[in-house]
Amino acid sequence: MGLFMILFTLIGGITLSAQSSINGTLSQKAGTIETTFLTFLTGTMFLFIFIVFFGRGNILALLEAPKWQLSAAFLGTAYLLLTVIAVPKIGVIAANIAGIAGQLIIGVIIDHFGWFNSLVIEIDIKRVFAIIFMLLSLYFIYKGNKRSKEKIQTNN
Repeated sequence: MGLFMILFTLIGGITLSAQSSINGTLSQKAGTIETTFLTFLTGTMFLFIFIVFFGRGNILALLEAPKWQLSAAFLGTAYLLLTVIAVPKIGVIAANIAGIAGQLIIGVIIDHFGWFNSLVIEIDIKRVFAIIFMLLSLYFIYKGNKRSKEKIQTNN
């Protein structure tokens, strides 16, 4: 089951990168907020259909949830909006690595302190090295993107 979930997440990452690239390009024509709106509107329509046919819970229970838990919706919107802004300026890979690095950093902190009722996993040297290597990869990817961009501009 664990391998299946890793495969699911891998496919999710692939679709996220493709979405980032497409949204970045679309935002240059339609606008950043408009592109983000289209993504969420389309997602809302698909999820409504899934809820109608496959939903097992009580959607009204969302209204009874603690307000801090509902903030996750705004965090997802902010992530998408910021990614749509970043991709045309720094490229898909740099934007995605920056997003993953941010996820790793806050994930390690959340795990360490057990915030939001999560499993407590203390920060250790392996996790610190993982963050350092992710930040190094971001640095090298970003610098490579910058050189490629400068080379293209000097050739034109």
